[in-house]
Amino acid sequence: MVSVVHSLQQSDGEAAALSQLRLGMSDAAAGRIVDALALAREAYGEKLLGTGEPILQHALGMALIVASLDLDADARVAALLFAASDHVEDCAGRLKVGYGDTVAGLVAGLHRLGSLRPLTRAAAAEGVAGVKAQTEILRKMLLAMVDDIRVVLLRLASRVQTLRFLNNRPGAVREEMAQESQLIYAPLANRLGIWHVKWELEDLSFRYLEPETYKRIATMLDEKRSEREAFIAAAVARLQAEMAAAGVHAEVYGRPKHIYSIWNKMRGKDIDFAEVYDVRAVRIIVDDIKDCYTALGIVHHLWQPIHGEFDDYISHPKGNFYRSLHTAVEDEGGRSLEVQIRTREMHEHAELGVAAHWRYKEAGSPAKAGGAYENKISWLRQLLSWRDEIADSAEWVQQFKRAALDDTIYVLTPQDKVIDLPRGATPLDFAYRLHTDLGHRCRGAKVDGHMVSLNTPLQNGQRVEIVSIRSGGPSRDWLNPAQGYLATPRARAKVKQWFAAQDEAEQLAQGRSLVTRELQREGRTQASLDELAAKLGLKSAEALFLGVARGEVGMRAIDTALRGGAEALAPEPEILMRKSRAGDSRILVVGVDKLLTQMGKCCKPMPPDAITGFVTRGKGISIHRVECVNYRNMAARNPERVIGAEWGEQAGAIYPVDLVVDAADRQGLLRDISDVLSREKINVTAVRTRSRAGSARMSFVVELPGTEILARVLSLLHEVPGVVRATRG
Repeated sequence: MVSVVHSLQQSDGEAAALSQLRLGMSDAAAGRIVDALALAREAYGEKLLGTGEPILQHALGMALIVASLDLDADARVAALLFAASDHVEDCAGRLKVGYGDTVAGLVAGLHRLGSLRPLTRAAAAEGVAGVKAQTEILRKMLLAMVDDIRVVLLRLASRVQTLRFLNNRPGAVREEMAQESQLIYAPLANRLGIWHVKWELEDLSFRYLEPETYKRIATMLDEKRSEREAFIAAAVARLQAEMAAAGVHAEVYGRPKHIYSIWNKMRGKDIDFAEVYDVRAVRIIVDDIKDCYTALGIVHHLWQPIHGEFDDYISHPKGNFYRSLHTAVEDEGGRSLEVQIRTREMHEHAELGVAAHWRYKEAGSPAKAGGAYENKISWLRQLLSWRDEIADSAEWVQQFKRAALDDTIYVLTPQDKVIDLPRGATPLDFAYRLHTDLGHRCRGAKVDGHMVSLNTPLQNGQRVEIVSIRSGGPSRDWLNPAQGYLATPRARAKVKQWFAAQDEAEQLAQGRSLVTRELQREGRTQASLDELAAKLGLKSAEALFLGVARGEVGMRAIDTALRGGAEALAPEPEILMRKSRAGDSRILVVGVDKLLTQMGKCCKPMPPDAITGFVTRGKGISIHRVECVNYRNMAARNPERVIGAEWGEQAGAIYPVDLVVDAADRQGLLRDISDVLSREKINVTAVRTRSRAGSARMSFVVELPGTEILARVLSLLHEVPGVVRATRG
């Protein structure tokens, strides 16, 4: 034990609190609590928190709330020593020696969560509308930053104690705390199933933020309190008697309503207080589904059902699998009563499972968040319900670590905005997440004020600052997986797009130079480049420049177009050269064998496209789709060079194919399309994207074995949100 002075005078309040904190504890545990209180009294003295509350008073109140949650001695000791990190010399070492690693870890975890205070305060100050996503990510961060769920429970207990202390202290600090509690802490308590903490946080916050409304509803409740309690007691007794007479084993009890909950219902349904049917409410828990409907029949036999207030979530569960019978009835005097009927299994599922109340009360509809996060929250809630069955706190910690949200980390910008990234993400991933241009110009990073290499994996809660140059681009080293610069597909795609754009820009410049030189040689510098491109079967001057730079359009074709008119000789594509061999040919040319063949890059034929051949000069036979515009131009000019062709054996063969996707531009569009191609195991060899006025056109070159797979891929691409058209190029 830590050696402290136990002879300090205790107040009567401290003595009473200590008595409650020791209740149910073993002698050894009780001794640790006594010793912790003495150390807290010694360390805190008369010091105050920022709210004006004495630190010792806050520690005692926090510990009593923790005890009401039936948490163990370690949690109660940690509550008493919650501020030890700031007031005890060599805190970590002293706590480890005196109280063990668990208590030291809990106190350290509380200190880490305290560092989030500026973030939660800033989020609350901006209001709900603008920061809904940010407050949600902060709730997740609170869970992700701790190794023991008790740290979160201690933080919630601390907030409840703060709101209690501020009861008679109106002002800006109280409003700030209430706003923060309503946005961050009450929903977190709700998700973890700590109902009485949730209700107190909501009611106190509502009372401080909307004092007149709170007082009005409280007055209406108080006016009828004794009558309401008597009515519910009589209803419970009557239901229990009727259930027993029908042979139904049932647990019946009154369900308390809280002022904030009542106000929420009045506001959500736009009704008056008199129309809130569940001000008087009971819940019936039975053994099986058959008994649920038996109980419903008894309720409707005893009282008159209110039209439109019956919901059968057993036969038709909510989208989040919540199941129960809800009905509202009136007695002979016109007084309403809400009744919920469910089995024990349904009740436990509703309280602890994926159908937890937060999934529909907070959002109004089943949550759309990732299923993995929801499942982990459900698991955490089960841990809370199992805490009485787990005698060894170390086992509880291990159970919690199994449910830790380990697939996501949360880091901070210099402006204290929280950014979520996959675990393993680096400062470069962080930079690209903030802005693509910032990622391109990134040259260094500071983490918590210290310079680090760009391939350093980030950790929860770190503050990251990007060091960038005024202009520039990424390094090709960033795409090397062995060097670990980029962990997120989105960032890698951005880097690849940058290099693809640079390559295309270089080709455009090269092609423009070659075309300009040829026009000067021919004395046709005033010729329209767009008209020249059209004569060559190309869509634009840019396509002409690229074709020349890539060797797809020769100078001879340009000369012919300049002199000839609409039927100018189209380019003779120079693609992959293949030789047909007897017994192992991909393309059979009718009447001829063992000829050099090449696949036309302009139309990229693939089985079972109808194909034809064109005899080129010195390059064998180029194979085209029969509808290819380039082929038709060449055939019209030299019909004697046309030769029939058909597909031969194609076992295991793959062919390049152009895909063109038109879509409404949005963030993540390229990623979603790439995901479709990846799931179908389609190899992508080239990507080009263009965005203008909210619309995006993406061109892909992919490798496919045939048109059957192509049809499936195009169908899947049409299902991507925002895609207007997906076609073969």
